[in-house]
Amino acid sequence: PQIVLSVYGPDFFGHDVVRGYGAVHVPFVPGRHKRTIAMFVPESTSRLQQLTSWFTGRRPEFTDPKVVAQGEGREVTRVRSQGFVTVCFNVM
Repeated sequence: PQIVLSVYGPDFFGHDVVRGYGAVHVPFVPGRHKRTIAMFVPESTSRLQQLTSWFTGRRPEFTDPKVVAQGEGREVTRVRSQGFVTVCFNVM
């Protein structure tokens, strides 16, 4: 099993936009586990699309969270690194 994170936040105009996506496998071994998840955000492929998305407040985002978890088809998607999220698991 995996946990898929989708982080959202307001932009300059107050629109709720995606700030990052990330996924991590849930550990099976009992105990406390700390995982750092690298976050990424999809980017527009052209300057015109970037300008249009900035004016409209509609930035590129994934509609299906399976894209983040599986990775299949992501090799053709342009993404930018967007920081890290640390998650702690307490497995019993």
